[in-house]
Amino acid sequence: MTVTVSLYQGPEHSGDVEVNLAAIDAAAAEAARAGASILVTPEMSVSGYDIGELVLERAEPADGPIFQRVAEIARTRSVAIAYGYPERSGESVFNAVQVVDASGRPRAHYRKTHLFGELDRAHFAPGPDLLVQFDFGGLRCGLLTCYDVEFPEAVRAHADAGTQWLIVPTGLMTPFDIIATHLVPTRAYESQLFITYVNRCGTETSLTYCGRSCAVGPSGHDVARAGAHEELLTVELDPSELARSRAVNTHLADRRPDLYRTVVHPTGPSRAEQETDR
Repeated sequence: MTVTVSLYQGPEHSGDVEVNLAAIDAAAAEAARAGASILVTPEMSVSGYDIGELVLERAEPADGPIFQRVAEIARTRSVAIAYGYPERSGESVFNAVQVVDASGRPRAHYRKTHLFGELDRAHFAPGPDLLVQFDFGGLRCGLLTCYDVEFPEAVRAHADAGTQWLIVPTGLMTPFDIIATHLVPTRAYESQLFITYVNRCGTETSLTYCGRSCAVGPSGHDVARAGAHEELLTVELDPSELARSRAVNTHLADRRPDLYRTVVHPTGPSRAEQETDR
């Protein structure tokens, strides 16, 4: 049995929470009409991402007003929703993703673990837990956010833990399009899982997002890919494709973890630091 998934790349102008919620509602309605059982939206899709100190003003608990509004959309449209928002927990604020099911109940919650430059570090604490999983549509699902997927260790940890479908809300900006077009398919291939990578689009403060949202299969091929502007993709993920692909690509079975060192030594400046230097 396949699972039908909609990926919402948008809205293109996202400085207002009410505008974002209305856009997610419209996307959820369209996803439901297309037969999707879940809608995946970008990183910080409700609040906006490159919004400076507004991040702190808009941060709220996991069960706060944003959750209540998204849960109502999910119930009304009868579709599960993965959405991004700034989560306030005690004195800390996290770049968070939450999944609510079609009845409006929370199913999974993840806090971004790998923070990207000052854009993240100026406002967010790093999440303490890499592996967040839940079951949906016959697949074991995992959550990462944007920069997280660029670390092979993070994706491989999911594969080792049994994740079959990795859901990655993201806010990838130019000039890093290669992440969406080349690295994400590589991650899906080398760890033999589905990846849905759902990016923002348009401009926001100092950033121009590159779009290129995609669903990629374990063979590394695009199931679907968006362009640079607002778009809704609806795709079918077939769990049986995992077994077929893993029979051909035996990377996971052929590894030699007994030989691999677990210590990672930094080799140079981070991508965020390189961008700052330009």
